[in-house]
Amino acid sequence: MRTQVAIIGAGPAGLLLSHLLHLQGIDSVVLESRDRDYVEHRQRAGVLEQGTADVLRESGVGERLDREGLVHHGVELRFGGAGHRIPLTDLTGRTVTVYAQTEMVKDLVARRLADGGEVLFEAEAVEVDPSAPSVTFRSGGELRTLHCDYVAGCDGFHGVSRPAVPGIRTFSREYPFAWLGILADVPPSTEELIYAHHDRGFALHSLRSPTVSRLYLQVRPDEDLAEWSDARIWDELAARFATDDGWKLHEGPITDRSVTPMRSFVAEPLRHDRLFLAGDAGHIVPPTGAKGLNLAVSDVIVLARAFAERYASGSETLLDGYSDAVLRRVWMTEHFSYWMTHLLHVDPAAGDFERRLQRAHLDYVVSSEAARTSLAENYVGLPITWPSGA
Repeated sequence: MRTQVAIIGAGPAGLLLSHLLHLQGIDSVVLESRDRDYVEHRQRAGVLEQGTADVLRESGVGERLDREGLVHHGVELRFGGAGHRIPLTDLTGRTVTVYAQTEMVKDLVARRLADGGEVLFEAEAVEVDPSAPSVTFRSGGELRTLHCDYVAGCDGFHGVSRPAVPGIRTFSREYPFAWLGILADVPPSTEELIYAHHDRGFALHSLRSPTVSRLYLQVRPDEDLAEWSDARIWDELAARFATDDGWKLHEGPITDRSVTPMRSFVAEPLRHDRLFLAGDAGHIVPPTGAKGLNLAVSDVIVLARAFAERYASGSETLLDGYSDAVLRRVWMTEHFSYWMTHLLHVDPAAGDFERRLQRAHLDYVVSSEAARTSLAENYVGLPITWPSGA
């Protein structure tokens, strides 16, 4: 087999990259270890920065997004029994859109297949050669080799791409808490996301649609789901979202639950020879602030433009600048996610002094226009950082 760009991973990063390359007349093959049903139904993030929503629309896969996505102009920080709205659009002129990653993946898979794209499911990449570029993969019990000009590793934190970069440096932080996330068949109790800080821990009220709610609780990293009955989950959510004005949380059947550990992680560089890393293969952010999916999208926007320049002119200038350019935005986004996480979660090791400082910081953020603007600018998405010459 041969293609111009071999893409490992059929998540949002890999699928969007394949689609953007197709629009430039560049061939690609996407290799995905899981089956299509798994890929289209795994629950992930659901808040799109305006830049992410814009690229989906501009590339022709935004029809269902525009029909079903929920455009939000603000978010709420809730603490001390009161809510404080951060008016995103008033402060930045931009919005975010609630649209589940699962739906974005479905749209991209359908579009790639309709365009005749090669998305090979149950094709597990087992080895990458960055120098004589190729990917060896297992499909139907047989080993096959996909030869190519370049490899894009969009295969997540546990994929084979990052280990193929010799001498790669990694930076990481593990957090002393996790998120217990649920999906519930109940209309959301809010029109905009609520980020709640409470002495018992953080909580987040998100939404998936007018009839489906997505909610999270801060728990221990080793939390046993068996200890959390539906009644206990709803009682704890109600306690952490409680306000002095009697706000009520709607309850309903829980259809999915899971515990997600939290980490920050960055690998450098994101390129070796003809192998390029994008998305979770190169960096992880804690879910506070909803940046993981959006950071992956910004990676492949830059990478797609660099490939387009290479095949249009023969120049590899943008490819050479990919890693440094992308990492500048990665580190800024890592900082925002780290900051939001510490602003809102309860550190079990923190004493009274640290907790009072945290409350003072929350008061400052909601009372200062400069602080609200900084939060809003990061939340709706920082500008993409391009390689020199782009």
